[in-house]
Amino acid sequence: MHDEELTVDELAARAGLTVRTVRFYAGRGMLPPPRLRGRTGLYGPDHLARLELIRELQSLGLTLAAIERHLARLPDNASPEDLALHRALLSPWAPEAPEEIDRHELDRRTGQRLDDAALERLQALGIVEPSGDGRVRVVSPALLGVGAELAGLSMPLETLRATHEAVERHTRALAAELQQVFQDTVVRPYRERGRPPEERRRLIELSGRLKPLVIQSLVTAFRRAVDDAIRGQVTAAE
Repeated sequence: MHDEELTVDELAARAGLTVRTVRFYAGRGMLPPPRLRGRTGLYGPDHLARLELIRELQSLGLTLAAIERHLARLPDNASPEDLALHRALLSPWAPEAPEEIDRHELDRRTGQRLDDAALERLQALGIVEPSGDGRVRVVSPALLGVGAELAGLSMPLETLRATHEAVERHTRALAAELQQVFQDTVVRPYRERGRPPEERRRLIELSGRLKPLVIQSLVTAFRRAVDDAIRGQVTAAE
C-alpha cells in the first residue's frame, strides 16, 4: 500500500466517493496535491486515509468549514498510519445519523399512533425535533423506541424536560472530563515520545476496545449511584 499509486477514479472508487467529490475536496485544499506523471495526477494511501478521516469527521456532524480547519492543523506529510490513529481516536461512539421522517413513518417506527401531545413529550426528551411540513427529525433513531416508552409514562411534561436536561448536562461534563483524561495520560505521552510506530497500533486497538468497556462501566456505576441515592433518601427520612 505504501508505494501504491491511484488515479483520481481509482481513489474515488476505493474511498466510496464520486470523482466530483474528490476533486471538490482537493480544490478546497483538504487533500495534498497529487504526484504528477505527465498530466496525470497520482494519489497514494495518505490521500485515501485523509478521505476516510473526512468521512469520519462528517459522521460526527461537523460542518465542512470545521473539517477544513481540523485538517489544516494536520501536517501535509502525515503518514497513513498516523491518520488511521487520528481517525480511530475521533470515531463516533454512537455511529448513527439523524433521520428526517414523516408522522406516518414515526408512528410505524414506534408502533403506536402519536398525537401532538405525545410528540411534544418526545421533543422534551430530545428524541425528535420538528423540521417543518409535518415532518420530524429523529435525533437518535436507536433511542426512538425507548423514548416512545418514556413519553408514554404518566409523568408531567416538566419531569421529562428536567430529566433530559439533567442527563444531557451531566453526561456532557463526564464525556469532556474522560476525553481530557485520555488525552493527558495516553495521547499526549505518545506524542511526546515522538509517536513511536510500535505504539500506534496498540493505541488504535485500545481506542476500539475502550468504548464498550467505558459504556458498560458507566451503566453499572449509574445503577449503583441510584441505589445509593435511594438508600440515602430512606435513611434521611428515618
